[in-house]
Amino acid sequence: MNDALKAMFWVGSSRRDLRALPQQVRYDIGKALYAAQLGETDPTAKALKGFGGARVMEIVDRYRSDAYRAVYTAQFEDAVYVLHVFQKKSKSGIATPKPDMDLIRERYAEAQRHHKERQN
Repeated sequence: MNDALKAMFWVGSSRRDLRALPQQVRYDIGKALYAAQLGETDPTAKALKGFGGARVMEIVDRYRSDAYRAVYTAQFEDAVYVLHVFQKKSKSGIATPKPDMDLIRERYAEAQRHHKERQN
């Protein structure tokens, strides 16, 4: 375990979106994000498909009868970027809906640009 916490960056509306979720969901997602800051992977996090091996992770949380997701990347040595936080409303399976995937891809590119700028 690394003693130094990685910096946390919130992309787009992700922080505001997290704050709008039920308190228990905020706690569960916050705990998983804290693990990511420590360089660990929480048991509720799994690799999100569709990113060609990039370290984009999805936290899956169930509360009552609803499903919530938080997507982040911890691929950078010194930072965690929270890309998207949302309530999954699709009833057609476990796949992340296309509009959410498109937003995640856009915000992932933004996180990469931001990280590159921070290095200069």
